[in-house]
Amino acid sequence: MDTYPQVFAGSASAELTRAICDYLGTESGGCEARKFSDGETWVKINENVRGKRCFVVQSTSSPVNDNLVELLMLIDALKRASAASVTAVIPYFGYARQDRKDQGRVALTAKMVANMIAVAGATRALTMDMHSEQIQGFFDIPVDHMYASPVLLEHVRGMKIPDLVVVSPDVGNVKRARNYASVLDVPLVIIEKRRPAANASEVLNVIGDVEGCNAFLFDDLIDTAGTICNAASALRERGAREVYAACTHGVLSGRAREAVAESGLKRIFVTDTIAAPNGKPGDKIEVVSIAPLLGEAIRRIHSDRSVSALFEKVL
Repeated sequence: MDTYPQVFAGSASAELTRAICDYLGTESGGCEARKFSDGETWVKINENVRGKRCFVVQSTSSPVNDNLVELLMLIDALKRASAASVTAVIPYFGYARQDRKDQGRVALTAKMVANMIAVAGATRALTMDMHSEQIQGFFDIPVDHMYASPVLLEHVRGMKIPDLVVVSPDVGNVKRARNYASVLDVPLVIIEKRRPAANASEVLNVIGDVEGCNAFLFDDLIDTAGTICNAASALRERGAREVYAACTHGVLSGRAREAVAESGLKRIFVTDTIAAPNGKPGDKIEVVSIAPLLGEAIRRIHSDRSVSALFEKVL
């Protein structure tokens, strides 16, 4: 077995892959992706991978369909080049929110995408903070589901914020927030909200005392930033001194970055599972890298060592 894994970068995760390879002490594998004038994608692996254990790093973030197809094509190209195994490293798993039939006659898209990744030739998947943990069961190949919480918690501890309370931005996130509060040994506050429409939220109630405290909101992803910004406003109205937020996936679609900049948030921390446009996160947004965590997981998979040891005591 090779000393170093063969790690290939999809175009959506080029910077993250470079950081992972720096952690591993190796260079990313040679590959390229192009688009024809009609939008059709073309990929090529530029080195010998026969008998190699390969890893493809590609978040299926916006443009979701283009990045997903590129991921599938890279997996297919590696398998057809006789790679011994191909692990799909998907830091951000797009379509994860379509994980159930909440209406009649809708597609169960998360399951469909999981099937596509396996059919393309992936022998394993490595993901991070999927919207719901049961999506692991949608895959017919082994899945290592990582959590960004060790990295985010270490960052929050280093800030040494006084009078801290952890806030769950909605009832569905209470378990995650409770674990954060337990690890940080601070009180937990819960926000009750409702969604009058898709990608819209409204705060109904704040359960717990935040007056005179510094509040920290934790979530798995921030998309339009409506939930986080509304929560920050509600907390400030109830006497919170400063409001911070952290999430694994900074989707930040539409006017989200402008909304964050204009909000009552002091600062928001996101990981680099999704690349910032032009490398610029935006005002009040700070990127915390999860490259060492993913790099260590890749190293352990490559050397047939336990990956669960990295998240046994995490959320």
